[in-house]
Amino acid sequence: MVKVIVTGAGGKMGGRIISLISAMEDIRVVGAIEVAGHPIVGRDVGHSLGLGRTGAMVSDRLADCIDQADVVIDFTNHEASLNYLKIASEKNRSIVIGSTGFTAEEMKIVGRLAEKTRCVLSPNMSVGVNVLLKVLEHCSGILGDDYDVEIIEAHHHLKKDAPSGTALQMARVIAGRLGRDLEKDAVYTRRGLIGERTRREIGIQTIRAGDIVGEHTVMFGGIGERLEFTHRAQSRDNFAQGAIRAAQWIVRQKNGLYDMQDVLGLKGIK
Repeated sequence: MVKVIVTGAGGKMGGRIISLISAMEDIRVVGAIEVAGHPIVGRDVGHSLGLGRTGAMVSDRLADCIDQADVVIDFTNHEASLNYLKIASEKNRSIVIGSTGFTAEEMKIVGRLAEKTRCVLSPNMSVGVNVLLKVLEHCSGILGDDYDVEIIEAHHHLKKDAPSGTALQMARVIAGRLGRDLEKDAVYTRRGLIGERTRREIGIQTIRAGDIVGEHTVMFGGIGERLEFTHRAQSRDNFAQGAIRAAQWIVRQKNGLYDMQDVLGLKGIK
């Protein structure tokens, strides 16, 4: 039985993860975390989700309850996630992080902390998106520099970071295969008299509107044709299910930093 603590229990992702786990065997929520002052702190997490009594209480301090869990699932924000990873590393507990927006310096800290525990960090836990990342890597190698690359991502109007972590991961995968540097070659907006598009550009464009769960389209534009690869998330359940799958996987691994490509066994596929 894998014992889980879910952070951000009062949020949409945290709630869906807890609800899905409640209907599963071999994995159980033993605790939940919310910020101090949140109305569900001190209550059974099942009561706020219509699940009845679960025995998993909501706390505002992960350090106070992490000892009872095997793994933490965290979808909060990069600053909170860094703190949760620090606690997990000190307590030698596994952690799955789906937060985005980490700075380069924060990622260095993540790497150091992950040496002391087991961590899955992925900007997108969707199985479909991670399969698409592998497809994009393969296609980039075939198409090479003869096709222009554009990435368009769309999310709901409440999303705080842009571009999405998933769009950036797609760009990193493509840039790596094409031998490009995103610091120099990524173009995030175009306006005015910009001149001709350079061969090395990777365009990354952002849309924020309504309640869009998440859409990503990668376009390879050639002369006389173009290829488009699109992933559309219709609900948050695919992210939640991917995170649960990652939690069940990571508890059996050695210390280190992993992503969903590792979880799904895609790293070795050429």
